[in-house]
Amino acid sequence: MRRAAWLACMFLGPASPALAGPEPVNAAAHGVGPWTEAVISVSDVAPFARLLGDIGGWRRTASGRLDGAEIAYWRLPASATGRFERWCAPGVDTGCLRLVVFGNVPQQPIRLAARAWDPGGIYSIMMRSDDLPALFDRAIKAGWWAESPVIRFNFGGSDLRNVVLTGPHGINFAVYQRLSPPFTAFPLGLISQGFNSMRMVASRPRARDFYRQQLGFGLVFDGDGTNAIGSQPEPSNFGIPLNYTLKALRAAAALGPVPGETGRVEVMQITEFAGIPQGERARAPNLGILSVRYPVRDLPAYRRALAAAGVEPVQAGQAIAVTGAGRTDLIAVADPDGNLTEFYHAR
Repeated sequence: MRRAAWLACMFLGPASPALAGPEPVNAAAHGVGPWTEAVISVSDVAPFARLLGDIGGWRRTASGRLDGAEIAYWRLPASATGRFERWCAPGVDTGCLRLVVFGNVPQQPIRLAARAWDPGGIYSIMMRSDDLPALFDRAIKAGWWAESPVIRFNFGGSDLRNVVLTGPHGINFAVYQRLSPPFTAFPLGLISQGFNSMRMVASRPRARDFYRQQLGFGLVFDGDGTNAIGSQPEPSNFGIPLNYTLKALRAAAALGPVPGETGRVEVMQITEFAGIPQGERARAPNLGILSVRYPVRDLPAYRRALAAAGVEPVQAGQAIAVTGAGRTDLIAVADPDGNLTEFYHAR
């Protein structure tokens, strides 16, 4: 393997049986599907509209003001305001981004001056591209930045390119181009729909077990990083210093409620570096990636299963008027590093 980017994973099968104890949660049995949108708090939609719309060909599918019930759901004062735009890649209505601008309330970036190895706060939304060098060139000209130039590596028999684009407030989009074999699971273009979300964590086993055993997600991939690095130091897409790329292994696990190329979460622990926790700020109205939203066929039953596994919502709301989704029941749960994951049922 020439370079490691543990962000890219292929489904290897369902999780192995859980350890003895309470009956394990099975997200798929409650109708949890791949996440449909990521919720991102921004101060200005314009830089994202330029990247997604002008460069990536995405379209705005909905916009409006946040309902008072949704403001309350985010546990904000009644005086707070909010407006949003929902953007989706061409030809799809999943893996979208809901860009929310909160007002009349203090804010700070979730991952304030953070480095890749600092745990807490969702690090990136992962996308694909059919021409990553062209996207990189246009994104840089549009004012976005990156921890590295486009790198090339091999993972699981796939020849890949990757770059992590960084925008306002440290919001990251990790974009991949699979050179071979061809990728055909969903439309690409310069920027595809989101298919995964990366969470940097203090402990990969602890975070993995939360999603696997307590949320009931299936295991896509799990590795301690021992095979992630070649024999020579090489550039890192996470900004790891060159003389540490052989030491600072990227231990990661990817999980999802159902098999497939979309709707995943990935947890990563970069060893050797002691990161500064960022999770305390991973709540609205702070600026950054707040959550990804998973649809659930039977939300009450799934919520009971979560409670039995020791997981209680940190936010909950019923019949919230979510523009673009209708009257929606929502819950949000926090993982051990403070990252939110939302589950919803549209009535």
